[in-house]
Amino acid sequence: MNVHVHPQRGGYGILVEDLPHPVSIRYQGELLAQCSRAKVMFETRQSPAIYFPADELKAALIAKDELRTFCPLKGTARYYDLDTRTGSIDMAAWEYDCPFPGVEGIERFVSFTHHQDLEIDTGDNEILSPAYGNISGPLVDWLMRDASFIDTPEAFTRALAHKLTSQGIALSRLSVMAWSLHPMIAGKNFIWSKNQDKVTLYTPSYELYDEPAYHNSPIRHVAKGLGGVRHRLNDGSDIDAFPILEDLQRDGATDYVAMPLPFTDGRINVLTVASDHPDGFSTSDLGLIFECSAVISRYYEVFAQRDNAKSLLETYVGKRSGSRVLGGEIRRGDGDEIDAAIMFCDLRRSTRLQETLGRDAYITLLNRFFESTSDHVHENGGEVLKFIGDAVLAVFPAGDDPDQARTKALLAARDSALALTDMREETGVADLDCAIGVAYGSVTYGNIGSRERLDFTVIGQAANIAARLGDYGKTIGAQIVVSRNSLCSKCSAEPLGELVLHNVGEAVEAFSVPVIEAKS
Repeated sequence: MNVHVHPQRGGYGILVEDLPHPVSIRYQGELLAQCSRAKVMFETRQSPAIYFPADELKAALIAKDELRTFCPLKGTARYYDLDTRTGSIDMAAWEYDCPFPGVEGIERFVSFTHHQDLEIDTGDNEILSPAYGNISGPLVDWLMRDASFIDTPEAFTRALAHKLTSQGIALSRLSVMAWSLHPMIAGKNFIWSKNQDKVTLYTPSYELYDEPAYHNSPIRHVAKGLGGVRHRLNDGSDIDAFPILEDLQRDGATDYVAMPLPFTDGRINVLTVASDHPDGFSTSDLGLIFECSAVISRYYEVFAQRDNAKSLLETYVGKRSGSRVLGGEIRRGDGDEIDAAIMFCDLRRSTRLQETLGRDAYITLLNRFFESTSDHVHENGGEVLKFIGDAVLAVFPAGDDPDQARTKALLAARDSALALTDMREETGVADLDCAIGVAYGSVTYGNIGSRERLDFTVIGQAANIAARLGDYGKTIGAQIVVSRNSLCSKCSAEPLGELVLHNVGEAVEAFSVPVIEAKS
């Protein structure tokens, strides 16, 4: 007898049929099962799979709890090792715990991987594979051609939703949660809804992982590798599994699926779709989405890699420097000669602070100092180039207005020093203080280093003088010491005379600048 199923016309086909004749399976000649209740599953692009009743196996199944895979048509599969008298086979079998509607006949049935020593004898059953057609031409054509010209994930998400609906899928909502390498953002969640026909972007912080709503969400379930999720949202369905299901049902959704979008680095991102069709998603609908999910995932991975590169560069080398590196200045020697004010802000008595506070409390204090100083630099138009031990090196490019660069650098210096007053009260560290040096001059702004390890920074006498002026300020108890050429036109300052500084060839005329400008 032939067992044969024709896939749905123009769509993805899947069907489970009883096999009318006995089927057996052996491992190296050892009979593992022989039964008359076996089934065959036909699925588009897949070889026919024989399923055996689990209770008729003569070998033990050992669950591999760490592995799950998800199919939006069949459900979440768990995997087993097979323990026989002849030997053990790793990852030999799989089973769907709670098969989805349409394939519920395989519940408590197991199927087996292709293994050279596993032999399935189908006996008198003649199993003919259907002739499959092209099930996803328009969508695949779009993904291979037009989609590649879309430059943002928001635009891609909206275009993807439109393309799916144009294929006849009754899509009411589509979302993608893509995890991030940003130091403050856990990921980006792109959500399209049919009612608004726009994509809303959410960027949750890492506090997301502590929120009860996340712990009881399909996003976490899928991202943790626990398999996908599908829920019919009609009356009588189990919408208590996740709180979001009740919200979706209230908005008119009838079917909901969350499936993994794995990236090549192992991170599991999440694609969710909801339908408002009375019958929910068809097998053809979900088959189309699932067939294309790997390509869809690659698009979001490209967007994420671009975003991660930008975020990491801005985090480690600064926004302006990061933009230049992304713009192509990636070779040793790439850079410009610029005029700039350089600020070097050093935390005083840091060794004693570390001994007094202990390592953890000191690191917390140091991070607060860095954050406060960085904020004031950025607020005044400068850029933090790097943290050197317990010091901050910042640059204020002059451009067409040198006096503004000098003014901004001195404002940032004053603001940074004043911020320590509040920090002393908040932390109870009475001797918290800083020494700041500011100098102006021509510097090289670009890449230096070895062939394998580059640093984007400023090199020049102004940077060296700023650091030495800060060191000199420590000896006289001055918080801000500047060179004459870094004084702005309206700055008040106390002359310190010509200073001979370490590793500076000529004496530098220096001034002490008060933290608080005196009122005239």
